[in-house]
Amino acid sequence: MGRTSVRVSAVVLAVTGALAGCTTGTGGGGDRPGGPSRQDDAVAAAGTPVDRGRELTGAERVLVERAEQMLVKECMAAEGFRYWVGPLPAADDLEGGGYVLTDAGWAKRHGYGSRLRERAQEAQRTDRNHAYVNGLTGGERARYGTVLEGTPAGGTVTAPLPGGGTVRTPRESCLAEAGRQLYGDFETWFRAEKTAMNLTPLYVPALVADERFVRAVQDWSACMRKKGHDYASPAEIREERAASAAGAAEEKTGAAEREPGGAEREPGAAEAETYAAEVELAVAEATCAGATPLAATARALQTEYRDEKLQPYAEDIAAYRRMSLAALARAEKITGSTA
Repeated sequence: MGRTSVRVSAVVLAVTGALAGCTTGTGGGGDRPGGPSRQDDAVAAAGTPVDRGRELTGAERVLVERAEQMLVKECMAAEGFRYWVGPLPAADDLEGGGYVLTDAGWAKRHGYGSRLRERAQEAQRTDRNHAYVNGLTGGERARYGTVLEGTPAGGTVTAPLPGGGTVRTPRESCLAEAGRQLYGDFETWFRAEKTAMNLTPLYVPALVADERFVRAVQDWSACMRKKGHDYASPAEIREERAASAAGAAEEKTGAAEREPGGAEREPGAAEAETYAAEVELAVAEATCAGATPLAATARALQTEYRDEKLQPYAEDIAAYRRMSLAALARAEKITGSTA
C-alpha cells in the first residue's frame, strides 16, 4: 500500500542511521531505514515534544506484516484468486541499517547483512505468487493486478510529503482493504505514514553539519585507523561496499553466462574470505562507534534536531505511532500470536 519511494539526497540517506539507525535494538519504521532503536523508544517514552508514543519493535513490525498478508490472502480468495503469505524476515534481520553499526554482536553474526540480502532476494525469486501470476491467462493476470493493487480509475488517496511533492495510492484494492482492517482509517494512516517516513530531509542536513557530529565522526575515524581500517566516515565504507557489490554482481552475471546452463556456482574459498573480511570490518565499525562519542552524539543530536525542526509534524508522528500500536493489537488477534 503506497509503495512509492521518495528521492532524497545521498547525504540524507547516508546519515539517516546516525539519527536512529546507529542502533542496537529493533526498529519500527519512522523516517529511518532500519527503524529506530531501543534508545529512541526510551527517548520517546520520556515525552520529548515531537516523538510522543513509541515505535513498533522489529518483531512487532513483522507480526503486523504477517497479519496484513493474511488479510490480503483472504481478500484475494474472495475474488477467486490464490495468494500465498510469503516468508517474512526475522526481527534480527531488520537490524543493522543506517549510518553506523553499533551492535558488535549483530555485526559478528551478519557483517553488513550481505547474506541477509541475498536470502531475501532468493525468497523473492522463488515466491509462489510470481509463478501463480505467470500461469494466469492475460485477462486474468490483469484482473489479478487490479484486485491486488488497484488502479487510479477506482479513486486514489493522496498524501503531501514534508519535503514537497505528493504520493498517491489506489483507494480500492486488497492491499488498501487490508490496511483499512488493520489501521481503521486507511486514508488517515496513509497520510500519517508518508509523513513519518519522509522527515529526514528536514533535519539531517543541519545535524551532519553540526560541529559536535563532525568531531564525533573524526574520533570514530581515528579509532578505525588504530584497527587497521583507514576510513574518514561510516559513509565512506557504505560507498566502497556499494561499488564492490555492483562489481561482484556484474562478475557473477558474466560467470553464469559462461557456465553451461547458467548454473550457479557453489560459494568457494574466495566468497568465504570476502565474507570474513566483511564481518571483521563491521565488528570494528560497531566497536569504534561505541568506544567513541559517535553513537551517543548522534542520538542526542537526533532528539535535539527533531524537536527543533519537526514541530509542525508532531500530530502526524503521534498519529502514525498510535495507529501502528492499534494495528499491532489487531494483528495479534488476526494471527493468534504475539511478538
